[in-house]
Amino acid sequence: MTISHRTVGHGPHRVLALHGWFGSSRGWGWLPELLDVERFTWAFPDYRGYGERTGVAGEHTLAEISRDALGLVDSLGWDTFSVVGHSMGGSAAQRVLADAPGRVTHLIGVSPVPAGGVPFDLQAWTLFDGAAAEPANRRAIIDLTTGNRLSGRWLDEMVRFSLDQSTPEAFGAYLTAWARTDFTDEVKGNPVPALAVVGEHDPALGADTMRETWLRHYPNARLEVLANAGHYAMYETPVRLVTVIEEFLGR
Repeated sequence: MTISHRTVGHGPHRVLALHGWFGSSRGWGWLPELLDVERFTWAFPDYRGYGERTGVAGEHTLAEISRDALGLVDSLGWDTFSVVGHSMGGSAAQRVLADAPGRVTHLIGVSPVPAGGVPFDLQAWTLFDGAAAEPANRRAIIDLTTGNRLSGRWLDEMVRFSLDQSTPEAFGAYLTAWARTDFTDEVKGNPVPALAVVGEHDPALGADTMRETWLRHYPNARLEVLANAGHYAMYETPVRLVTVIEEFLGR
């Protein structure tokens, strides 16, 4: 059975898109509306506990996301494909690469969590760990990762979307999955063309972090820093994000 997903486009270049911790298959801002549907076919799945799969039980691990994602592309008849991941989805995308290295033609991370996870101090961990139960924590995280510069109305809408699109149990469990899982040795040195796209206002998963992780792990990696964006470029600078992604996929 094909897992719940959204498909955009009908072009020959196939792209698997893995959403972030606060997202879902419909949590990609304006990106889906801007895609070149003649050149690309994109599949946007939900993880277990998210979107149309909120009632689906699971382990809520990166390995499980990868297994489900590969099951989806198999059901779609995709032998090879590119994979794009945002934030937590960036780590999941690298897990897919580790599990099916011969099938992934391009790897793109949009503010991606590195394959080695994210080190937290106690104060930051308390903020993130409390976000499953406390909407104010979610709002503070989104505000922080976009540079404390965007409107309160938008922050509130992002929180509302996150609460509507995930169960607290799944949301809480996935934090450990993306923050404290390290599979660097399984992807380090992979020659896949790998692009990291980050916002200039992202204080944690920005250019410096990518230079120490993504660019060290992948010999054919490059970095793109988006002006006037933080952690959510698909909402903040969607036209530029799509342009950068499609140019890279077209190489």
